[in-house]
Amino acid sequence: MTQARTTVDDVLEELRRRRAEFHEQRFVSADFVARLKEIGVYRAATPLRFGGDPMRPADFLRLVERISTVDGSAGWVAAFGCQTTYLGSLPLESLEEIYADGPDVVFAGALYPVQEARRTTDGFSVSGRWKFGSGCKAAEVLCVGIPGDDSTNGKPRGVVVRPADVTIVEDWDVIGMRATGSFDLVLDEVPVLERRTFIRGGTPTIDEPVYRYPAIAYAAQALSVVSAGVARAALDFAEETGAGRVGITAAPRLADRAYYRAGVAEAEAMLRSARAYFFEAAEEAWDSVTDGAAVRDDLNAHLRLSAAHLARTSAEVVAKVVGLSGTAPIFTGHPLQELLGDALVPQSHAFLSPMMYDAAGAVLMGLPATVPAFR
Repeated sequence: MTQARTTVDDVLEELRRRRAEFHEQRFVSADFVARLKEIGVYRAATPLRFGGDPMRPADFLRLVERISTVDGSAGWVAAFGCQTTYLGSLPLESLEEIYADGPDVVFAGALYPVQEARRTTDGFSVSGRWKFGSGCKAAEVLCVGIPGDDSTNGKPRGVVVRPADVTIVEDWDVIGMRATGSFDLVLDEVPVLERRTFIRGGTPTIDEPVYRYPAIAYAAQALSVVSAGVARAALDFAEETGAGRVGITAAPRLADRAYYRAGVAEAEAMLRSARAYFFEAAEEAWDSVTDGAAVRDDLNAHLRLSAAHLARTSAEVVAKVVGLSGTAPIFTGHPLQELLGDALVPQSHAFLSPMMYDAAGAVLMGLPATVPAFR
């Protein structure tokens, strides 16, 4: 008898049942990450030559957004499914090792703070502690950051290591994205071959369309779209649940109040407008890739700008919904409290900070980007 194929709806239904479990333990369990594999999350950026099923970036981003609407933490962990594009600049021999057991490889990393590494005859001996290893508990490949040199134009190296070589320090105790398992990674004199290091955003050794899409911009988009899912959840709550609530003073329902209707409508317009720009930029860059052209600097600037703008707008949308909802959100356990905490996180990421507005503006005016790792 043929086994039924796992659908996205199947996985989202399980996530609804288990999200409290994940938040209590502060990480998404490995068996659920395996469920994300079943819907293609971790082969979405695997090269075709290694059995991957690469998705168009916009399609992958919509999938992450759907997951994030149910739970932002799970969406954040799923977002790393596209970050194996970082590994595209590894030598083919190293990629063959990474994908030796199949195309569904769970990747996580903590590049910063960059830690010094001791040179050896064939690579490095790596020691240190790195922050924010989101998804590390279920990862099959981990990376940490060490300094670059003249051969990397000063850019830091990512070092690919096995989970068995890493000690995970479970110090993630936060109010937003609580279940991402963004723990510290600790290494102690771990030997790493030089061919197991890469430059983030470096020239890929594989010429496939998804590897011609800007890797750093793609990573920024994947994290940003999580915030859109969180904002969507807040608006759904406002429209479906909040609209039926009667205040304790027997005042009119929220839906009967003009300020509430207008505020929710304005928040809808804010989110949909930012999403439209975000996905328009993704499609334009992808069209350039599939036409055989490089992604121009101005298109990359729109990828980075639209990602930062979506994260910031989504956080504003959630805050607006909370502000419209009266006293209900002040009570412990109210759904909007968790959504507000989750919305704080993406806009705080270095890839999505307010500096991206200045950097994008500079590029659009023909000037150099004002932040490193803009492309």
